[in-house]
Amino acid sequence: MNITRRRGTIAFFITLGVLLVGLAIALNIGWIILNDRAVAFAVLGVILFSLLIAGVVLNTVFLVREVRRNERQDSFLNAVSHELKTPIASIRLYLETLQRRPVEEEQRQQFYKIMLADSDRLLATVEQVLKAGQLGQRHRQQNRTVIDIETLLEECIQVTLQRHHLAADSIYLEPVSGAVRLQVIGIPEDLRTAIVNVLDNAVKYSPDGVHVRCSLAITRYTWVTLRITDKGMGLPSNEYKRIFRRFYRVPGRSMVKIKGTGLGLFLVRNIARQHGGDVTASSAGTSLGTTITFTLPLAGPEGKPDK
Repeated sequence: MNITRRRGTIAFFITLGVLLVGLAIALNIGWIILNDRAVAFAVLGVILFSLLIAGVVLNTVFLVREVRRNERQDSFLNAVSHELKTPIASIRLYLETLQRRPVEEEQRQQFYKIMLADSDRLLATVEQVLKAGQLGQRHRQQNRTVIDIETLLEECIQVTLQRHHLAADSIYLEPVSGAVRLQVIGIPEDLRTAIVNVLDNAVKYSPDGVHVRCSLAITRYTWVTLRITDKGMGLPSNEYKRIFRRFYRVPGRSMVKIKGTGLGLFLVRNIARQHGGDVTASSAGTSLGTTITFTLPLAGPEGKPDK
């Protein structure tokens, strides 16, 4: 079912629901008028028709939600198919070229570099999908250690710079005031995935140049706050919470020009919450950049989250 047909289906169910509710109300009022002397029957009629109206409304809401959920899932499948097929096709093309004819060493090394980049992209997509399934285990406690969040952030910045072939000053980490060590308790692999996903988004949604600033600070004495701010496409205010839903992508030009699975920020939110924190988004408006803010509990002196 394509998007146009889905929108038609949603409109049909909404219209049907409104018509049925209107009919039920009209019948209810007419029945009361015709039976104004039978108070008991009138009260019973009001209750029955109220139940009917509630049932119709709930049915319409559930149907519309199901249609939208199916739409997001189809978009996810299409995006994943593209993210998997494109690097595979590219790797195959270069391998066939190397097999069919002799290639100069310089060009051969260039082919190897491109194939490695495509394999990294393929692996990142697979890991993202697998990670989304793993996060269904809400009580993951294994491998939780004390993590220096500044060191981890520096590593994530280097990974992002190398992955997107960016200049070193494209992503700037502000010095931590007071030279304090900011430590949290968590799973390093998961927190690395969350931060890299946010940095990747900041790069992808900055089509006119990458200018990303990262900052760390202690807030409310027992929390560490990480802010990642870009100067890219920005967000409308009604999208601040939606972008963290599973499979959700902001409709419009990003769906056409910028590929993705719709899982990145869903993973970010779940990882933050599984570490006792949260993540929020804000923006000054469309084309004015976006800020993603993590809050995580600081590790206490005994290596436990400081409450």
